[in-house]
Amino acid sequence: MTKGAFQTSREIFENPIWQDVIKFRIFFFIVGNAVFAEEGVTIQNIHVKRGQFLRSYRNLVNDLEYLDNRSLKKYSISVISKKIDQLVKEERLKIESTELGTLFTVVNYDEYQGFDRYKKESENGARTAREHSENSPRTERERSENNNNNVNKDKNDKNVKKESKKDKTAFEDYTSNPTLLESLNSFLEYRKKIKKPMTDRAIKLLLGELDKLANNDQDKIAILEQSILNGWQGIFPLKAQQGKQYKPTNAKQEIKIVEKSSGGGVSDEEFQELLRMAERMESEKGSANGAGYG
Repeated sequence: MTKGAFQTSREIFENPIWQDVIKFRIFFFIVGNAVFAEEGVTIQNIHVKRGQFLRSYRNLVNDLEYLDNRSLKKYSISVISKKIDQLVKEERLKIESTELGTLFTVVNYDEYQGFDRYKKESENGARTAREHSENSPRTERERSENNNNNVNKDKNDKNVKKESKKDKTAFEDYTSNPTLLESLNSFLEYRKKIKKPMTDRAIKLLLGELDKLANNDQDKIAILEQSILNGWQGIFPLKAQQGKQYKPTNAKQEIKIVEKSSGGGVSDEEFQELLRMAERMESEKGSANGAGYG
């Protein structure tokens, strides 16, 4: 048996071969006993080159015996042959039959046993550590700047969501009818379009007034639609007179969409948007009635 030492990479522990005990033992045994000398060796009439190992399968059976439960055990030739065939298929070994046994050639033996590879790995490791040390202060500074930007963005997003959440919570607490919820949100958007956004108190008063004017969801939806269709700032009782809708007598409570004074009228684009909103609410009302809402 060859004396001396050989080297191996720690990468072996991350390689799938590590999980196959028999295959690992065979491969490790062959690598460890392969010829290291550049000039190789001659055994009888066979020249064994660097990275090669000459051994019969029958001798490998004895070489690989192991202790189990205080008794020596051996792998069968068929098991050893099967594992060697797998090593050949994985391109870890090459095999050649000779009169003295099988000549095993370790593929990439020089890479396993050459010092240049480990020297380069050491240099690369040192360079990586140096670059990491140089980049750490910059990375930390960039991370801090990004965190500050994210905090500011989160604050802005929270402020926007907070304002929206107040309205939605008030409406959702008021009703679970999806059609009425849609009408309330549409009225809220309509008030924003006409430059008259509603405060929390105004929303509370709106809901209270709705309860006074109607005792069912269908009428409440109609009241909200009536105000949007007529361009009214507030809500008023329904009054159906041959298809005509009620109009408030107090001029201060009425906002005409078609007005275009410099004192807060709406643009053509906003006017068209309000019309589309009203048509959508009318359509949704029809769908709701068909589905049994109200």
